[in-house]
Amino acid sequence: MTAGPGQLRELLDAFQARFPFDPAMHPADETVVVRSPGRVNLIGEHTDYNDGFVLPLAIDREILLAGRRRQDETVRVFSLNMGDESAFPVNGVAAPAAAGEGKPGPPGGWSRYVEGVVWALREAGFAVGGFDAALVGNIPQGGGLSSSAALEVGVAVLIKELFGLELDPVATARLCQRAENGYVGVQCGIMDQFTVALGRQGHALLLDCRTLEYHYVPLPAQHVRLVVADTGVRRALASSEYNTRRRQCEEGVALLRRHLPDIRALRDVAPHSFEQLRDRLPEVLARRCGHVIYENARVLAAAASLANDNFTACGQLMYASHKSLRDEYEVSCRELDEMVEIARSVPGVYGARMTGAGFGGCVVSLVRADAVDALVAAIEAEYPKRTGKTPAVHVVTPSAGAASLQVIW
Repeated sequence: MTAGPGQLRELLDAFQARFPFDPAMHPADETVVVRSPGRVNLIGEHTDYNDGFVLPLAIDREILLAGRRRQDETVRVFSLNMGDESAFPVNGVAAPAAAGEGKPGPPGGWSRYVEGVVWALREAGFAVGGFDAALVGNIPQGGGLSSSAALEVGVAVLIKELFGLELDPVATARLCQRAENGYVGVQCGIMDQFTVALGRQGHALLLDCRTLEYHYVPLPAQHVRLVVADTGVRRALASSEYNTRRRQCEEGVALLRRHLPDIRALRDVAPHSFEQLRDRLPEVLARRCGHVIYENARVLAAAASLANDNFTACGQLMYASHKSLRDEYEVSCRELDEMVEIARSVPGVYGARMTGAGFGGCVVSLVRADAVDALVAAIEAEYPKRTGKTPAVHVVTPSAGAASLQVIW
Protein backbone atom coordinates (compact mmCIF):
# COMPACT_ATOMS: atom_id res chain seq x y z
CA MET A 1 0.00 0.00 0.00
CA THR A 2 1.51 3.32 -1.04
CA ALA A 3 1.20 6.19 1.37
CA GLY A 4 -1.50 8.24 -0.29
CA PRO A 5 -2.49 11.91 -0.25
CA GLY A 6 -4.15 11.45 3.13
CA GLN A 7 -0.95 10.32 4.82
CA LEU A 8 1.04 13.08 3.13
CA ARG A 9 -1.49 15.66 4.31
CA GLU A 10 -1.31 14.21 7.83
CA LEU A 11 2.48 14.50 7.76
CA LEU A 12 2.52 18.08 6.53
CA ASP A 13 -0.11 19.18 9.03
CA ALA A 14 1.80 17.52 11.88
CA PHE A 15 5.09 19.04 10.73
CA GLN A 16 3.63 22.55 10.63
CA ALA A 17 1.98 22.13 14.01
CA ARG A 18 5.09 20.68 15.65
CA PHE A 19 7.64 22.95 14.00
CA PRO A 20 5.96 26.20 12.90
CA PHE A 21 8.05 28.51 10.77
CA ASP A 22 10.04 31.02 12.87
CA PRO A 23 12.03 33.66 10.94
CA ALA A 24 14.47 33.90 13.85
CA MET A 25 15.14 30.15 13.75
CA HIS A 26 14.67 29.11 10.11
CA PRO A 27 16.56 30.67 7.18
CA ALA A 28 13.56 30.20 4.85
CA ASP A 29 10.04 28.79 4.92
CA GLU A 30 11.00 26.00 2.52
CA THR A 31 9.84 22.49 3.35
CA VAL A 32 11.39 19.47 1.63
CA VAL A 33 9.39 16.23 1.38
CA VAL A 34 11.03 12.85 0.73
CA ARG A 35 9.59 9.39 0.05
CA SER A 36 11.74 6.38 1.00
CA PRO A 37 10.50 2.82 0.29
CA GLY A 38 10.84 -0.43 2.16
CA ARG A 39 12.31 -3.44 0.41
CA VAL A 40 11.72 -7.15 0.14
CA ASN A 41 14.42 -9.60 -0.85
CA LEU A 42 13.19 -12.16 -3.35
CA ILE A 43 16.22 -14.42 -2.83
CA GLY A 44 19.76 -14.14 -1.50
CA GLU A 45 19.73 -14.05 2.29
CA HIS A 46 22.88 -13.49 4.39
CA THR A 47 24.92 -13.34 1.18
CA ASP A 48 25.41 -9.57 1.11
CA TYR A 49 27.93 -9.36 3.93
CA ASN A 50 29.76 -12.27 2.34
CA ASP A 51 30.44 -10.24 -0.86
CA GLY A 52 27.75 -12.24 -2.64
CA PHE A 53 24.68 -11.72 -4.81
CA VAL A 54 21.15 -10.65 -3.90
CA LEU A 55 17.87 -10.12 -5.78
CA PRO A 56 15.79 -7.55 -3.85
CA LEU A 57 13.29 -4.90 -4.88
CA ALA A 58 11.97 -1.69 -3.40
CA ILE A 59 8.26 -1.90 -2.57
CA ASP A 60 5.25 0.38 -2.40
CA ARG A 61 5.33 0.70 1.36
CA GLU A 62 7.30 3.67 2.55
CA ILE A 63 8.38 6.36 4.96
CA LEU A 64 7.52 9.99 4.21
CA LEU A 65 9.64 12.76 5.70
CA ALA A 66 9.15 16.52 5.77
CA GLY A 67 11.95 18.84 6.86
CA ARG A 68 13.18 22.43 7.07
CA ARG A 69 16.65 23.85 7.80
CA ARG A 70 17.41 25.58 11.08
CA GLN A 71 19.79 28.46 11.78
CA ASP A 72 21.50 26.59 14.62
CA GLU A 73 23.14 23.16 15.02
CA THR A 74 20.17 21.35 16.56
CA VAL A 75 18.28 18.48 14.96
CA ARG A 76 14.69 17.86 16.03
CA VAL A 77 12.76 14.92 14.55
CA PHE A 78 9.19 13.87 15.34
CA SER A 79 7.78 10.42 14.50
CA LEU A 80 4.02 10.39 13.97
CA ASN A 81 3.97 6.60 14.29
CA MET A 82 5.74 6.65 17.64
CA GLY A 83 4.28 9.92 18.92
CA ASP A 84 7.83 10.69 19.99
CA GLU A 85 10.32 13.49 19.39
CA SER A 86 14.12 13.28 19.47
CA ALA A 87 16.54 16.21 19.60
CA PHE A 88 20.34 16.32 19.46
CA PRO A 89 23.19 18.66 18.43
CA VAL A 90 24.83 17.74 15.13
CA ASN A 91 28.29 18.35 16.56
CA GLY A 92 27.56 16.18 19.58
CA VAL A 93 26.92 12.91 17.76
CA ALA A 94 29.77 10.43 18.13
CA ALA A 95 29.76 6.70 17.51
CA PRO A 96 30.44 4.56 20.60
CA ALA A 97 33.48 2.32 20.51
CA ALA A 98 31.26 -0.74 20.98
CA ALA A 99 29.47 -0.19 17.67
CA GLY A 100 32.70 -0.65 15.76
CA GLU A 101 33.11 -4.01 17.46
CA GLY A 102 29.77 -5.26 16.15
CA LYS A 103 27.94 -4.59 19.41
CA PRO A 104 24.74 -2.55 19.66
CA GLY A 105 25.29 1.18 19.69
CA PRO A 106 23.57 3.77 21.85
CA PRO A 107 20.03 3.29 23.10
CA GLY A 108 17.22 5.36 21.66
CA GLY A 109 15.16 3.21 19.32
CA TRP A 110 14.26 4.77 15.99
CA SER A 111 16.20 7.98 16.61
CA ARG A 112 19.53 6.11 16.54
CA TYR A 113 19.16 5.74 12.78
CA VAL A 114 18.69 9.49 12.34
CA GLU A 115 21.68 10.24 14.54
CA GLY A 116 23.74 7.63 12.72
CA VAL A 117 23.12 9.19 9.30
CA VAL A 118 24.08 12.65 10.59
CA TRP A 119 27.22 11.14 12.11
CA ALA A 120 28.17 9.27 8.92
CA LEU A 121 27.67 12.31 6.70
CA ARG A 122 29.71 14.58 8.95
CA GLU A 123 32.42 11.93 9.31
CA ALA A 124 32.61 11.82 5.49
CA GLY A 125 33.21 15.58 5.41
CA PHE A 126 29.74 16.84 4.47
CA ALA A 127 28.55 20.10 6.00
CA VAL A 128 25.36 19.22 7.86
CA GLY A 129 23.60 21.78 10.02
CA GLY A 130 20.50 21.71 12.14
CA PHE A 131 17.03 20.91 10.85
CA ASP A 132 13.50 20.12 11.93
CA ALA A 133 11.78 17.05 10.48
CA ALA A 134 8.72 14.87 10.91
CA LEU A 135 8.14 11.39 9.53
CA VAL A 136 5.37 8.86 9.08
CA GLY A 137 5.41 5.42 7.49
CA ASN A 138 3.50 2.24 6.72
CA ILE A 139 6.39 -0.25 6.71
CA PRO A 140 5.96 -2.90 9.44
CA GLN A 141 8.78 -2.49 11.95
CA GLY A 142 10.81 -5.60 12.67
CA GLY A 143 9.08 -7.44 9.83
CA GLY A 144 12.08 -7.86 7.56
CA LEU A 145 11.00 -5.12 5.12
CA SER A 146 13.87 -2.76 6.00
CA SER A 147 12.07 0.00 7.85
CA SER A 148 15.48 0.96 9.29
CA ALA A 149 17.14 1.26 5.87
CA ALA A 150 14.14 3.24 4.59
CA LEU A 151 14.55 5.65 7.49
CA GLU A 152 18.32 5.93 7.00
CA VAL A 153 18.15 6.57 3.26
CA GLY A 154 15.16 8.88 3.65
CA VAL A 155 17.04 10.99 6.21
CA ALA A 156 20.12 11.08 3.96
CA VAL A 157 18.08 12.24 0.94
CA LEU A 158 16.32 14.84 3.10
CA ILE A 159 19.65 16.21 4.36
CA LYS A 160 21.05 16.18 0.81
CA GLU A 161 18.14 18.31 -0.39
CA LEU A 162 18.16 20.66 2.61
CA PHE A 163 21.89 21.40 2.43
CA GLY A 164 22.58 20.96 -1.28
CA LEU A 165 24.99 18.05 -0.86
CA GLU A 166 26.63 16.35 -3.85
CA LEU A 167 25.55 12.81 -3.07
CA ASP A 168 24.57 10.19 -5.65
CA PRO A 169 22.39 7.16 -4.79
CA VAL A 170 25.30 4.69 -4.54
CA ALA A 171 27.24 7.01 -2.21
CA THR A 172 24.03 7.50 -0.21
CA ALA A 173 23.66 3.74 0.22
CA ARG A 174 27.29 3.39 1.34
CA LEU A 175 26.99 6.15 3.91
CA CYS A 176 23.75 4.74 5.30
CA GLN A 177 25.36 1.31 5.63
CA ARG A 178 28.22 3.02 7.46
CA ALA A 179 25.68 4.59 9.82
CA GLU A 180 24.18 1.22 10.70
CA ASN A 181 27.54 -0.55 11.03
CA GLY A 182 29.47 2.17 12.84
CA TYR A 183 26.77 3.89 14.88
CA VAL A 184 23.80 1.58 15.40
CA GLY A 185 26.11 -1.43 15.73
CA VAL A 186 24.42 -3.83 13.29
CA GLN A 187 26.99 -5.32 10.92
CA CYS A 188 24.65 -5.45 7.93
CA GLY A 189 25.73 -5.64 4.32
CA ILE A 190 24.90 -3.08 1.65
CA MET A 191 21.76 -4.71 0.23
CA ASP A 192 19.02 -2.93 2.17
CA GLN A 193 20.32 0.61 1.76
CA PHE A 194 21.28 0.01 -1.88
CA THR A 195 17.84 -1.28 -2.79
CA VAL A 196 16.05 1.57 -1.02
CA ALA A 197 18.27 4.10 -2.81
CA LEU A 198 18.25 2.54 -6.30
CA GLY A 199 14.97 0.66 -6.68
CA ARG A 200 13.15 0.84 -10.02
CA GLN A 201 9.41 0.57 -10.56
CA GLY A 202 8.40 -2.81 -12.02
CA HIS A 203 11.83 -4.39 -11.50
CA ALA A 204 13.92 -6.41 -9.08
CA LEU A 205 17.60 -5.56 -8.74
CA LEU A 206 20.37 -8.14 -9.17
CA LEU A 207 23.24 -6.75 -7.11
CA ASP A 208 26.84 -7.88 -6.77
CA CYS A 209 27.55 -6.82 -3.21
CA ARG A 210 31.32 -6.76 -3.76
CA THR A 211 31.57 -4.62 -6.87
CA LEU A 212 28.15 -2.92 -6.52
CA GLU A 213 27.51 -3.73 -10.16
CA TYR A 214 23.80 -4.21 -10.71
CA HIS A 215 21.14 -4.62 -13.33
CA TYR A 216 17.38 -4.60 -13.26
CA VAL A 217 15.25 -7.71 -13.79
CA PRO A 218 11.63 -7.11 -14.91
CA LEU A 219 8.78 -8.52 -12.82
CA PRO A 220 5.75 -8.41 -15.15
CA ALA A 221 2.73 -7.65 -12.95
CA GLN A 222 0.32 -9.07 -15.53
CA HIS A 223 1.83 -12.53 -14.99
CA VAL A 224 3.20 -12.64 -11.44
CA ARG A 225 2.69 -10.84 -8.15
CA LEU A 226 4.46 -10.71 -4.81
CA VAL A 227 2.63 -11.38 -1.56
CA VAL A 228 4.35 -10.50 1.70
CA ALA A 229 2.87 -12.10 4.81
CA ASP A 230 3.95 -10.81 8.21
CA THR A 231 4.15 -13.56 10.85
CA GLY A 232 3.74 -11.08 13.69
CA VAL A 233 6.96 -12.37 15.26
CA ARG A 234 9.30 -9.47 15.97
CA ARG A 235 13.04 -9.59 16.38
CA ALA A 236 15.46 -6.89 17.47
CA LEU A 237 18.12 -7.30 14.82
CA ALA A 238 20.97 -5.76 16.79
CA SER A 239 20.39 -8.13 19.71
CA SER A 240 19.72 -11.23 17.60
CA GLU A 241 22.26 -13.73 16.36
CA TYR A 242 22.83 -11.77 13.16
CA ASN A 243 26.30 -10.60 14.15
CA THR A 244 27.11 -14.12 15.34
CA ARG A 245 26.33 -15.52 11.90
CA ARG A 246 28.60 -12.97 10.32
CA ARG A 247 31.47 -13.94 12.61
CA GLN A 248 30.90 -17.61 11.84
CA CYS A 249 31.20 -16.90 8.12
CA GLU A 250 34.44 -15.02 8.72
CA GLU A 251 35.79 -17.94 10.74
CA GLY A 252 34.83 -20.28 7.91
CA VAL A 253 36.68 -18.15 5.38
CA ALA A 254 39.80 -18.15 7.57
CA LEU A 255 39.78 -21.97 7.73
CA LEU A 256 39.00 -22.42 4.03
CA ARG A 257 41.81 -20.02 3.11
CA ARG A 258 44.32 -22.57 4.37
CA HIS A 259 43.35 -24.65 1.34
CA LEU A 260 42.13 -21.88 -1.00
CA PRO A 261 44.61 -19.05 -0.33
CA ASP A 262 43.16 -16.67 -2.93
CA ILE A 263 39.66 -16.40 -1.47
CA ARG A 264 38.54 -13.16 0.17
CA ALA A 265 35.00 -14.17 1.13
CA LEU A 266 32.59 -17.08 0.81
CA ARG A 267 31.51 -15.60 -2.51
CA ASP A 268 34.84 -16.81 -3.92
CA VAL A 269 34.26 -20.48 -3.01
CA ALA A 270 32.75 -22.62 -5.78
CA PRO A 271 30.28 -25.32 -4.66
CA HIS A 272 32.46 -28.15 -5.95
CA SER A 273 35.50 -26.79 -4.07
CA PHE A 274 33.46 -26.47 -0.90
CA GLU A 275 32.26 -30.07 -1.09
CA GLN A 276 35.88 -31.23 -1.22
CA LEU A 277 36.69 -29.21 1.92
CA ARG A 278 33.45 -29.38 3.91
CA ASP A 279 34.83 -32.06 6.26
CA ARG A 280 37.75 -29.78 7.18
CA LEU A 281 35.37 -27.38 8.93
CA PRO A 282 33.59 -27.78 12.26
CA GLU A 283 30.06 -29.03 11.61
CA VAL A 284 28.31 -25.74 12.46
CA LEU A 285 30.66 -23.66 10.34
CA ALA A 286 30.25 -26.09 7.44
CA ARG A 287 26.48 -25.61 7.52
CA ARG A 288 26.75 -21.82 7.76
CA CYS A 289 29.24 -21.62 4.89
CA GLY A 290 27.32 -24.13 2.80
CA HIS A 291 24.19 -22.03 2.97
CA VAL A 292 25.97 -18.91 1.72
CA ILE A 293 27.87 -20.67 -1.07
CA TYR A 294 24.79 -22.41 -2.48
CA GLU A 295 22.57 -19.38 -1.90
CA ASN A 296 24.80 -17.32 -4.18
CA ALA A 297 24.29 -19.92 -6.92
CA ARG A 298 20.53 -19.84 -6.31
CA VAL A 299 20.41 -16.05 -6.72
CA LEU A 300 22.09 -16.12 -10.11
CA ALA A 301 19.86 -18.96 -11.26
CA ALA A 302 16.73 -17.17 -10.02
CA ALA A 303 17.62 -13.97 -11.88
CA ALA A 304 18.16 -15.96 -15.07
CA SER A 305 14.82 -17.73 -14.56
CA LEU A 306 12.93 -14.46 -14.12
CA ALA A 307 14.60 -12.98 -17.19
CA ASN A 308 13.15 -15.91 -19.16
CA ASP A 309 9.72 -15.74 -17.44
CA ASN A 310 10.40 -19.17 -15.93
CA PHE A 311 8.53 -18.51 -12.70
CA THR A 312 8.30 -22.19 -11.79
CA ALA A 313 12.08 -22.54 -11.70
CA CYS A 314 12.44 -19.33 -9.71
CA GLY A 315 9.86 -20.56 -7.19
CA GLN A 316 11.66 -23.85 -6.65
CA LEU A 317 14.84 -21.92 -5.90
CA MET A 318 12.92 -19.87 -3.32
CA TYR A 319 11.72 -23.03 -1.56
CA ALA A 320 15.29 -24.37 -1.56
CA SER A 321 16.50 -21.09 -0.09
CA HIS A 322 14.03 -21.31 2.78
CA LYS A 323 15.00 -24.90 3.55
CA SER A 324 18.65 -23.89 3.70
CA LEU A 325 17.93 -20.89 5.92
CA ARG A 326 15.92 -23.15 8.23
CA ASP A 327 18.28 -26.12 8.42
CA GLU A 328 21.76 -24.84 7.56
CA TYR A 329 21.79 -21.22 8.68
CA GLU A 330 19.22 -21.75 11.45
CA VAL A 331 17.57 -18.35 11.26
CA SER A 332 13.96 -19.41 10.70
CA CYS A 333 11.27 -20.04 13.31
CA ARG A 334 8.10 -22.13 13.54
CA GLU A 335 5.85 -19.32 12.37
CA LEU A 336 7.95 -18.64 9.26
CA ASP A 337 7.99 -22.34 8.44
CA GLU A 338 4.21 -22.63 8.83
CA MET A 339 3.66 -19.63 6.58
CA VAL A 340 5.84 -21.17 3.86
CA GLU A 341 3.96 -24.47 4.08
CA ILE A 342 0.60 -22.72 3.77
CA ALA A 343 1.83 -20.94 0.65
CA ARG A 344 3.13 -24.22 -0.78
CA SER A 345 -0.36 -25.75 -0.48
CA VAL A 346 -2.03 -23.12 -2.69
CA PRO A 347 -2.20 -23.81 -6.45
CA GLY A 348 -0.60 -20.98 -8.40
CA VAL A 349 2.07 -20.18 -5.81
CA TYR A 350 5.41 -20.65 -7.53
CA GLY A 351 7.58 -20.32 -4.44
CA ALA A 352 7.85 -18.87 -0.93
CA ARG A 353 10.60 -18.19 1.59
CA MET A 354 11.40 -16.16 4.66
CA THR A 355 12.78 -12.75 3.79
CA GLY A 356 15.05 -10.60 5.90
CA ALA A 357 17.54 -11.62 8.54
CA GLY A 358 15.18 -14.13 10.12
CA PHE A 359 14.13 -15.03 13.66
CA GLY A 360 10.67 -13.74 12.70
CA GLY A 361 9.39 -11.19 10.24
CA CYS A 362 7.87 -11.92 6.85
CA VAL A 363 7.51 -14.54 4.14
CA VAL A 364 7.56 -13.49 0.49
CA SER A 365 5.68 -15.55 -2.09
CA LEU A 366 5.96 -15.43 -5.88
CA VAL A 367 2.40 -15.95 -7.09
CA ARG A 368 0.59 -16.32 -10.39
CA ALA A 369 -1.48 -13.16 -10.80
CA ASP A 370 -4.83 -14.98 -10.72
CA ALA A 371 -3.91 -16.92 -7.54
CA VAL A 372 -3.28 -13.94 -5.26
CA ASP A 373 -6.74 -13.93 -3.69
CA ALA A 374 -6.57 -17.66 -2.97
CA LEU A 375 -3.21 -17.29 -1.22
CA VAL A 376 -4.37 -14.36 0.89
CA ALA A 377 -7.49 -16.29 1.90
CA ALA A 378 -5.47 -19.41 2.80
CA ILE A 379 -3.04 -17.45 4.97
CA GLU A 380 -5.80 -15.57 6.77
CA ALA A 381 -7.70 -18.81 7.44
CA GLU A 382 -4.89 -21.25 8.23
CA TYR A 383 -2.14 -19.25 9.90
CA PRO A 384 -4.14 -18.35 13.05
CA LYS A 385 -5.14 -22.02 13.46
CA ARG A 386 -1.53 -23.16 13.31
CA THR A 387 0.11 -20.42 15.37
CA GLY A 388 -2.52 -18.54 17.34
CA LYS A 389 -1.31 -15.33 15.68
CA THR A 390 -3.08 -13.00 13.26
CA PRO A 391 -1.09 -12.35 10.07
CA ALA A 392 -0.86 -9.11 8.14
CA VAL A 393 -0.81 -9.80 4.39
CA HIS A 394 0.37 -7.28 1.80
CA VAL A 395 0.32 -7.55 -1.98
CA VAL A 396 3.30 -5.42 -3.00
CA THR A 397 4.65 -4.14 -6.28
CA PRO A 398 8.22 -3.14 -7.23
CA SER A 399 8.72 0.55 -6.54
CA ALA A 400 11.10 3.40 -7.32
CA GLY A 401 13.86 4.24 -4.87
CA ALA A 402 14.06 7.12 -2.40
CA ALA A 403 13.60 10.63 -3.81
CA SER A 404 12.29 14.06 -2.96
CA LEU A 405 8.69 14.85 -3.92
CA GLN A 406 7.33 17.96 -5.55
CA VAL A 407 4.49 18.92 -3.22
CA ILE A 408 2.09 21.83 -3.74
CA TRP A 409 0.30 22.81 -0.54
